[in-house]
Amino acid sequence: MPERMPALFVGHGSPMNAVENNKYTKKWQEIGRQLARPRAILIISAHWYTHGTRIMDTKTPRLVYDMYGFPEELYRVQYPSPGSPELAGRAQELLSVPVQTDNSWGIDHGAWSVLCRLFPEANIPVVQLSVDGTADAQAHFEMGRELSALRDEGVMIIGSGNVVHNLAKIQWGTESRFSWAEEFDGYIRDKIEKKEFPDVVDYKKAGSCAKMAFPMPDHFYPLLYALGASNEADRLTVFNDDCLMGSLSMTSYLFQP
Repeated sequence: MPERMPALFVGHGSPMNAVENNKYTKKWQEIGRQLARPRAILIISAHWYTHGTRIMDTKTPRLVYDMYGFPEELYRVQYPSPGSPELAGRAQELLSVPVQTDNSWGIDHGAWSVLCRLFPEANIPVVQLSVDGTADAQAHFEMGRELSALRDEGVMIIGSGNVVHNLAKIQWGTESRFSWAEEFDGYIRDKIEKKEFPDVVDYKKAGSCAKMAFPMPDHFYPLLYALGASNEADRLTVFNDDCLMGSLSMTSYLFQP
């Protein structure tokens, strides 16, 4: 039987993390060295935000450089991982919602900027699942629950986004979190640590800080897949518990057997 794999949520921050060495990327590399090698990876990136749920099933996924105005070296990053039609089909089988096969996108920077640090060899099959912008938070959590069976089949489930993601409020050079960002990030961390996941799904319970945390939930919803895929027996590790430029949370969560 395959070893049960972890579920993971990574606060991915700037795409420059793919080429810069900093405390966040060093932690990603450390975590990657500690993790068991999965048979395949199912990743849910905030940057594939669609109408309905979509999944890629190509054997050779392409990289999407879905960011603008960055240094040329970022557009030269390669991550030639294989795909897995088998995993894509299995995910479609497990999900109770309609899932459209769609290879028009690819592995975007929300995925490859993290994967190139976790598993730099790029030799593990990767399948990307979209975030359905028409579904509510509970639906995303339930999809994580349905996909959790993959962990027993040697598949690592990774959500990539940011708990706090308000780019309009960013202040360059700010090293501390804004009070509302710290409050919301702390609310989510506290509820996860207490395994009070319904209060994470119903994140508006956090109060006024929830309105400031993100104008759109695209970067928050990937967290709910990791939560849904976890179980009571998992050990929780919180890492990169920090916030960039006041309003961009890097806080990440690892659920391990």
